[in-house]
Amino acid sequence: MGNNVIVVGAGAAGMIAAVFAAENGAKVTILEKMQRVGKKLLITGKGRCNITNVADIKDLIKNMHGNGSFLYSSFHNFSNNDVIDFFESLGVKTKVERGGRVFPESDKAIDVVDALLRKMDSLDITVLKDIAVKKIKKDNNRVTGVVDKKGEFYPADKVIIATGGSSYPATGSSGDGYLMAEQIGHSIIPIKPSLVPLETEEEWVKIAQGLSLKNVKVSILVENKKVADDFGEMLFTHYGVSGPIILSLSKVVAESLNNSKLVELSINLKPALSMEKLNNRVQRDFEKFSKKQIKNALNELLPNKLIDIIIDLAYINPDKMINQITKEERLRLIEQITDLRLTIIKTRPVAEAIVTAGGVNVKEINPKTMESKIVEGLYFAGEVVDVDGYTGGYNLQAAFSMGYLAGKAAAGQ
Repeated sequence: MGNNVIVVGAGAAGMIAAVFAAENGAKVTILEKMQRVGKKLLITGKGRCNITNVADIKDLIKNMHGNGSFLYSSFHNFSNNDVIDFFESLGVKTKVERGGRVFPESDKAIDVVDALLRKMDSLDITVLKDIAVKKIKKDNNRVTGVVDKKGEFYPADKVIIATGGSSYPATGSSGDGYLMAEQIGHSIIPIKPSLVPLETEEEWVKIAQGLSLKNVKVSILVENKKVADDFGEMLFTHYGVSGPIILSLSKVVAESLNNSKLVELSINLKPALSMEKLNNRVQRDFEKFSKKQIKNALNELLPNKLIDIIIDLAYINPDKMINQITKEERLRLIEQITDLRLTIIKTRPVAEAIVTAGGVNVKEINPKTMESKIVEGLYFAGEVVDVDGYTGGYNLQAAFSMGYLAGKAAAGQ
């Protein structure tokens, strides 16, 4: 008879760990505190589930900016190609989109969760929901099982903690795994939001709320020095900014804000045009609409929601006729279009982060098996571990790869 394995948490890492533990002969039980499994998986990729990225392993590691090298064994043992093959074998056809991101062909995250549920069912994996595990039990430094919040004991030869981070607590990832790990002797690297929207000092974002910008370049300036930039899509919200490139840059912002530095965001609305070409373009528009007021003459150049904001920031009277605009005013307008500044005052709370940085210290985990170096028979997988990456399928790939290693090792293979 194989090992009796308990997996705590039915998210991406937990379900994959359960599948590979069962495939390797273990008797597997998943304990999930929510009434539904895979809740966070259902909201990833805006409900489309960005399961991985087709980048080579070197780039996968590079895009896991928090402890990427720890994942070397995980990515080599269960690569992005393995993830794609695995889901295809479960009937989930995939497609590759911009930036190498891999999605189900159906664009439905529910198909990924359903496929995993069917696979778990076929392997006789027991899934117990509404069970909140409180602590791990051990004897002579070896795992003996877990205890839930009601005091009930569940015996096990091996335990895999796959509880997620502290982001999106409504999905069940509310930081329980950190407490369990800490109680049993592990050290926790302090939790910070990694992929998270940003709050701005400027109130004008409320006017632009809901506006999504595509093909823009955003730079992060710390004490007026550029430290990072990204190109793509962003979104204005009532509190500040969000969207893919903002999330990707947010970890740099969080670290700089922690050091009490002035952090600004510079948006270039027309990154494809050189200053000269943009100047020519603006002059052409000015000739075309010379008899209009400036507030009615920028529709072809700028999104409607930004016109009044940019005119105001450029110190131009919105009622002024185009043919009366001075060269200085035109240059101020161009400066706002290429360097629209926002002051970042803080990140949104960890609860709103897509991914949390921090977690169980990777130095205390064997990267080849995901087993604890402190307690025998205890394994970790997914976001509970101190690893985090950019958007684009990297974080899910990491969860799947760690889950694979943990599941296989816990089964005794």
